Amino acid sequence: MWGRCKGLGVALMMSVLSGLAAPAWAYPDRPIKLIVAFPPGSSTDIVARAIAQPLGEALGQPVVVENRGGAGGNIGTMAVARSPADGYTFLMHSVAYSVNPSLYTNAGYQVGKELVGVAMGAVSPNILYVHPSVKAKDLKELLALSKTEKLSYGSSGNGTTTHLGAELLFRNLAKVDIQHVPFTPAAAATAVVGNHVPIGSTSIPPVVQLAKAGRVRPIAVTSLKRSSALPDVPTVAELGYPGFEANTWFAMMAPAGVSATILDRLNTEINRILQNRSINEGFAAQSLEAIRMGRTELDAYLLSESRKWAEVVKQTGAKVD
Repeated sequence: MWGRCKGLGVALMMSVLSGLAAPAWAYPDRPIKLIVAFPPGSSTDIVARAIAQPLGEALGQPVVVENRGGAGGNIGTMAVARSPADGYTFLMHSVAYSVNPSLYTNAGYQVGKELVGVAMGAVSPNILYVHPSVKAKDLKELLALSKTEKLSYGSSGNGTTTHLGAELLFRNLAKVDIQHVPFTPAAAATAVVGNHVPIGSTSIPPVVQLAKAGRVRPIAVTSLKRSSALPDVPTVAELGYPGFEANTWFAMMAPAGVSATILDRLNTEINRILQNRSINEGFAAQSLEAIRMGRTELDAYLLSESRKWAEVVKQTGAKVD
C-alpha cells in the first residue's frame, strides 16, 4: 500500500514540476511586438520588417512591427525600456541609440542599462561626396581646397553620424574648418545636386544612383571596407586615416531582465535569417549589409560606440535640444 501511495506521490510531483516547466518550452504563446524607433520607410524600419516575418515563422507566432518615431528615436526606446521583461516587446534601433545619451540633455536612458542587445541586423556606411563643379577629385585635394576656399557640407541632421563622423574627420583628424549645414536625410543629397552646398555627408542609399548618373562625385565611404554598392569608392581609412569608421547600424534590443534563454534563441534565429540569400539581396538593394553578432559581442559594441560618439559630441559641442 505504502509503495503504491509513494508511486502516486512521485507521479503527482513529476506532473506538477512538468507543469511548472511548461511555459519555458511554450515561448512564445502569443504575438511579439517589435517597436521601431523611427517612421515607416526609414532604414531602421526596412531592417525590422525584413527580419520580422521570417522570425515570426521560425517562432510560430507573428512578430508585429510598430513604429514609434520621435525625439531621434528616444520615444520608441523608452517605450521598450518601460515594457515588461517578458520576451514579448523588443526594439529595433539605429546607431542613434548609442549617440543620443550624450547628444540630448536627458535622453531618458543609459546605454547598457535599461536595454540589452539581442542581435545586430545590418550596417550601412556613410559617404562623402561633392558637386561635380568642385575642383577636388579626391579626399586629399578636398582637404587642401578647404584651406584656400570657404567650404560647407550638408549632413542628414545635427547629431547624426553623418554630422559627427564628418566633424571627427574634418576638425579632429584633418584639422580643417568646413562649415556644417544640417538638412533632413532626404534633403541633404538634393542640396548637393543643386549645388546649395558643395559637399555632402550622408548615408549611402540616396547617393548611389546620383553617383552612377554623374550628378555627384563620391569622395570616400566611412566604413572599414569598401561598399559593394559603390566598390570603386575608397574608404577614409584607405586615404590616410587608418581605423576611421562612422557607420549607420541597426540592431534589435530587449528590456533588461528578459530571460537569457529567450534572448539566446532569438539571437540564433536572427543570425540564421541574416544568412538567407533573399534577405541579403534585399539589403543590398538598399545599400545595407547583413551583420551577425553574438549577444556578448553586440553589448560590447553598443558600449564602445557610445564611448566613441560621446567623445566626438564633447569635442564638437553638438546638441539637439
